[in-house]
Order: sequence, then C-alpha cells, then structure tokens
Amino acid sequence: MRHINEKSVYLDLDNKQVIDPILKKCRKGDRRAQKKLFKLLYPYSMSICLRYAHDEDDAMEVLNDGYLKIFSKMDQHNPNRSFKAWARRIFINTAIDHYRKNEKHYHSLEIEMVDTEYIKPDILDQLAASDILVMVSQLPPAYRLIFNLYVIEGYNHREISEKIGISEGTSKSNLSKARVRLKKMLSIAHQEGSSNYG
Repeated sequence: MRHINEKSVYLDLDNKQVIDPILKKCRKGDRRAQKKLFKLLYPYSMSICLRYAHDEDDAMEVLNDGYLKIFSKMDQHNPNRSFKAWARRIFINTAIDHYRKNEKHYHSLEIEMVDTEYIKPDILDQLAASDILVMVSQLPPAYRLIFNLYVIEGYNHREISEKIGISEGTSKSNLSKARVRLKKMLSIAHQEGSSNYG
C-alpha cells in the first residue's frame, strides 16, 4: 500500500476550504469528486474499519458499505458540521451493522478469569500505539467491538446496548473480559519482550 501522510490528510478533512468544494461536487454526483473524496478519506476510514473488523477482508467490506452510505446520503450531511465526524459515525455504524449481520459466524470464546501478573507502568510506554492496536485486533469480535465503542469512541454501556441490541450487563461483561485479555497480552509482551501477543 502506498504510504500516505495521514496527518496532512486528516488536516485536509478538517479544512473546509479543501473539503467543501469536493463535497459540493459529490452532492451533484460528480464521479471525479467522489474519487477524490475516496482517496482523501481512505486512510482515515480504513483505520476505523480495521479497528472493528475481524480481518482485512472484513474491513474492506465495511469500508465499501460505508462509502455506499456516504455517497447515497451525502445530502443528509449538514455543511455547517464536520464532515469527518459525520463520516466517522457512518463507518462505525456500518461496522456495527456488519458485526450484527455476521455475529452467528463469529466464535466468541469465554476467557478464564486468570490472575495477571503485575505489569510495570512503563510497559505501556515501551509499546507503540500500533502495537496496542494489534492487541485490540486480536480480541474476539464481541469483545473488540465493545472495547472500541466504549474506550475509543466514548459510548456508555446504555448507548452500546441500544446500538448493538444487547443488555447493558452483557456490554459491561464483554468490556471486562476484553480488559482481562488485554492485560494478559500486556503481561506476555512484558515477559517475552517481543511483539508476539497471541
């Protein structure tokens, strides 16, 4: 995959002088503008999809469905509000829909409540954000979904239960189990000093 300077792309998504003319043309069905928006939004949207998806193929499916929604609902975006935030919501909701549709295919393994060894505070400092995202991606789908929605997106358990159609108790339980699994991975990473978290 071609390297893209994500920082400058994110700035462009927040820059109304850059994004508004593209969005205006997209609303009129301009194919070149849609292609330009796709390229501009791709690194940001793919990073969201990868966080929620089971694997890269799943992420691509969520990504494609998300873009279909964006282009078909473009007139629902309020030009006075952030396009990036609006698109983010669409990709997250698409990932949730994808999870619900495929839930029966996922095997959610119960985690034994194991005692994790004490983890030195500096272990997190030694790990790059990408290492932590790798750990999160290795969580079972139900745990990963709840962890992302609660910890990264900031939804509370009531909102998560409404979005996914589960009880608040299940949401809390899955978050707790996700944290246990992540602590175990951190402990293994600390003991082995490697980037092998599985």
